[in-house]
Amino acid sequence: MKKEQKVWAISLIAFGWLTPNLAISQQDSLRTTQLPEVVITASKFAKSKRETGKVITVINADQLNLAAGKDLAQVLNEQVGLVINGANSNAGKDKSVYLRGAKSEYTLILVDGIPLTDPSSVSGGAYDLRLLSLDQIERIEIMKGSQSTLYGSDAVAGVINIITKTESEKPIGANARIGYGTYNTFQAAAGLAGYVKDINYRIGYSWFSTDGLSEAKETGAGSFDNDGSSQDGLTANFNIEAVKNLSIRPFIRYTRFTGQYDAGAFTDDTQNRYEGNLLNTGGLIFYKFNKGTLQTQYTFDETNRLFDGSYGKSEYTGKFNHLEIFGDYQINKPLRVLAGASKQDYKMLDKTSVEIDPRITIYSLYAALTGSWNNFSVETGTRFNHHSKFGSHTTYSVNPVYVYRKHKLFINLSTGFKAPSLYQLYGQYGANPNLKPERSQSIEAGVSGLLYNNKLEWQVTYFNRSIKDVVVYTNGTNNNLDKQDDHGTEAELTIHANKRFKVRTWYTYVTGQVTTKTPTGDTTFYNLIRRPKHAAGINLSYGISDKWKVSSFLQVIGTRTDLYFDLTTYSNKAANLEAYTLLDVSIQYQATKNFELFFSGRNLFNTQYQEVYGYNTLGLTASGGLHVTF
Repeated sequence: MKKEQKVWAISLIAFGWLTPNLAISQQDSLRTTQLPEVVITASKFAKSKRETGKVITVINADQLNLAAGKDLAQVLNEQVGLVINGANSNAGKDKSVYLRGAKSEYTLILVDGIPLTDPSSVSGGAYDLRLLSLDQIERIEIMKGSQSTLYGSDAVAGVINIITKTESEKPIGANARIGYGTYNTFQAAAGLAGYVKDINYRIGYSWFSTDGLSEAKETGAGSFDNDGSSQDGLTANFNIEAVKNLSIRPFIRYTRFTGQYDAGAFTDDTQNRYEGNLLNTGGLIFYKFNKGTLQTQYTFDETNRLFDGSYGKSEYTGKFNHLEIFGDYQINKPLRVLAGASKQDYKMLDKTSVEIDPRITIYSLYAALTGSWNNFSVETGTRFNHHSKFGSHTTYSVNPVYVYRKHKLFINLSTGFKAPSLYQLYGQYGANPNLKPERSQSIEAGVSGLLYNNKLEWQVTYFNRSIKDVVVYTNGTNNNLDKQDDHGTEAELTIHANKRFKVRTWYTYVTGQVTTKTPTGDTTFYNLIRRPKHAAGINLSYGISDKWKVSSFLQVIGTRTDLYFDLTTYSNKAANLEAYTLLDVSIQYQATKNFELFFSGRNLFNTQYQEVYGYNTLGLTASGGLHVTF
């Protein structure tokens, strides 16, 4: 308890240090006008962030540029309400996405608005972030709260939309980046982009390799071997302007990740190897007419994973086909309608499952209506889903918003669902073909505003999420048993002190409990393992000059509980994880128009802590390199 109090005291001291510096900066005569930020995830068409009541965090290109030396999991881990467990562990350690305390499988990953899914995943369908490279990403939109009305299954806690780089401003251009850091870590990327007549293209390749450190934490005087990993990826995007207002956008992406992993908490293993690869290909057809747009999306994902180690080989292959057609139409000045249909086909290649190479299909129809009258607006929608195994299910959402001057009051009411994964239905362990979908009800309410000539942005949000028929593995079988209830609060403050200095700070509180049915009655207990009740962050971005930029991030994570498998007793045991504080800094120097140097230092306090009980985390690390454009 004393250590946690010390951790939070450090945070308050740091914030106190910022305050006078911020006051000085606010006296700067330089003025900035914050342009309304446009997002697409909230409604599936371009819309000002200020016009929607959805809770959205945007990571833009400038922020990603300052994240040189980090990977996707580490960037996401710095966002309000989002914890990526394993982000600061060894690079090859699996990553768990906890959005507002929810399990990984309750957050849907999108790439350019299209779902990315691994039907063979044993963890309820959660996608492996290690198969996604940061190098080809233009921006990221994180939308919280149930989004099943627009995006279907799995979007119970929210969605993370990864938007890739596409357009080029020059007929032909090239870029290259190379970096080196602690643990003998190499990073490199190269790309070509340009246009020929009516065709835009962007092709990129990225590579990452590290010796790493031992995944499992050592005990006693002995030392474990390092668990290295590597990632490489190729991506190609095209935008073909076929005729006026009509564009065709094919793409192909391939990523491969390999790594070593240990046998468990405090347990080394020198033989275990992991290999995963993702093939993601498809295209979009986009047509713009006078009062709206019409889009067709198709994507095919194939994910292969191999675990090869002391206990033999385990192979997993999932194939996912997604076809969707939707359009929006401006009925009149206040009313805009969106409607669409989709077909999603999931297949798991597995000869050991209770049904060989099982497959399911989900058909969906959905519609949404947006209306705006003076200071009041509302977004409402519904979605009908038909699952080839368990039948039909309907979700809805209602999102009223009231705006007074530059302040906004919003409420979001929504339902969501998560279809049981193929592995839960038919997998080798725990198969139950009679599983029902998990169903959720969510409410969030909040206020936000702009002050002092738009220099200060703030938002406070309360959320409450209830999930019924939670799938639980008990007595060797998956069953719909539990009810999960979570709630919490998020507070965000962004200060644009002047055109060079920006401060972003946030605090989150989340708690939850599960209710389990037993023969003698219901049992309720706290179950958000590895997820802190309290977390906070402070990010400073400062452009010292036109050539120098500095960014720092201070993160405070409160105490957590964990469960680990004890290999000596072959049973699960509880453990406490202590609070910790991390400080990162990045520096960029624009030497010439085409030549940039960067440096990144992480965990400058060299804090010793654990994200997962019995596993190592990264200590003080440093990396640097250069970025060249032509």
